[in-house]
Amino acid sequence: MPLLDGRDPRAVQAAARLLVAGDLVAFPTETVYGLGARADDDAAVARIFVAKGRPADHPLIVHVADAAAAHSFAADVCDAAQRLMDAFWPGPLTLILPRLPGRGSAAAGGQASIGLRLPAHPVALALLREAARLGVPGVAAPSANRFGRVSPTTAAHVQQEFGDALAVLDGGACEVGIESAIIDCTRERLALLRPGQLTRSRLEAVLGVALAAPDEASPRAPGTLASHYAPAAPVYLYETAELRSRLRMPPGATAAGRVQPVVGVYSRFVPEAAIDRTHRAMPADAAAVAHELFAVLREFDAAGVSAIWVEQPPPDPEWDGVRDRLNRAAAD
Repeated sequence: MPLLDGRDPRAVQAAARLLVAGDLVAFPTETVYGLGARADDDAAVARIFVAKGRPADHPLIVHVADAAAAHSFAADVCDAAQRLMDAFWPGPLTLILPRLPGRGSAAAGGQASIGLRLPAHPVALALLREAARLGVPGVAAPSANRFGRVSPTTAAHVQQEFGDALAVLDGGACEVGIESAIIDCTRERLALLRPGQLTRSRLEAVLGVALAAPDEASPRAPGTLASHYAPAAPVYLYETAELRSRLRMPPGATAAGRVQPVVGVYSRFVPEAAIDRTHRAMPADAAAVAHELFAVLREFDAAGVSAIWVEQPPPDPEWDGVRDRLNRAAAD
């Protein structure tokens, strides 16, 4: 199936009709492209798990057309959750709320809670609103890639994952580039389960209290497995001094004298000498890195590198989302 132009209302209407029928549709959000199915149809949602090769108990995020639609899936929206909605919806923030019994069980991975988000991308909003008009209360949509792999930030990335059989609404490159922050709102003290573009300090400023860390009682949440967002080539994170040292080695050698195949290098500094390695300059701004990170990892894979060396991000809080994705990409 050719790409559908997300700027064309007729294409959006066609995609919404596919969702109504229980089919899958990939669509852009401001974070990454999602692989969507109507969230109130467990059989349709099951197709997402099959397509991705995703465990059925690993929950999905349900995307809604407006804040009021959250009540189609949530049994309760506490005052703190409402403040976060008012401040950051539409936007890159997912809230985990108590789930209405009998609603969205498959999307929730069988849990008594459910993750909800109102995306900010105009194509996503147009699709969600048209689907809602046709009777679809929300669209369950994880990232549109094979489970555990690098998330897609362009329609072409989605096609690389699933081929031409999948309907894909093309909305251009995603602005944010990493997935939403996730906050657990099911307990008295809210917890940040996954960092994103929204910093902890911005979230806590709205709440007026500190967010807790996840613990064993936290609900399962998307993108929180130790190993995730991984390209085909292994990823290694190095502090700046160690990466500089490795890049000074003679081309094709390692410290032990063994032959080192060509690697991809993603660093804020420019290597001091010409190297036989694929280098991409890492921006100094965390938001700029988030925007391009997954695309860079995919470019390295396309170049056929045997490994990817990445300079550790700075320790500043605004880098938490990028650091989280890189740590998971580099996990064994």
